[in-house]
This record gives sequence, structure tokens and C-alpha cells, in this order.
Amino acid sequence: MKQRYWHIEGYDSLKKIFDKKVKIGCISQNQIQDILKALAAKANLNFEEIVGAYAKKNSKIHNNLLLINKSVTKPVTYTCGKNPHFIARIVVENL
Repeated sequence: MKQRYWHIEGYDSLKKIFDKKVKIGCISQNQIQDILKALAAKANLNFEEIVGAYAKKNSKIHNNLLLINKSVTKPVTYTCGKNPHFIARIVVENL
């Protein structure tokens, strides 16, 4: 039997700082993106940078520090952050 998971990893340069697998049914794609933003913000951003990341794109305080990037290939992979950065991808494991 095969089980699908979200595999969430965090890296500070090449050093792994976070590793977690969550069953795919527990987290939606929107939620996984929110999780990556929260992890990236906690790991690296100050309060002002977090506010700027959520500000309107045309505003003076806006930044792209919590931008989510989605892979164009399958399986879907999301990334967020510069350094540290976080990655979430779908993995399939045999039980």
C-alpha cells in the first residue's frame, strides 16, 4: 500500500534545520503554502519585514520575502524564503 505525504524541509544554506512529513489529507495546498510562509518568517524575518511581505504589491513597504514559488514539474513542489528557505513536496512511500 502506498501512502502520500507532504515532505517539508528547511535549510540554512546547505544545513538542514527542519524536516517533517505530514499525511497529504491533513494539509491542503493552500495550507502548505501558509505553513512555508510562517516557517520562513519565524526563521529569518523581523516584524517590519513580515508586515511588508503582506502589504499590497504597489505599496512603498511591500517586499517579496515570503513569496511562494511553485514548480512547473510534477510532483508539485513549493518553496519559500531565501536563506533560510523551506521546501514542501509530495512524496509517495510504500508501507
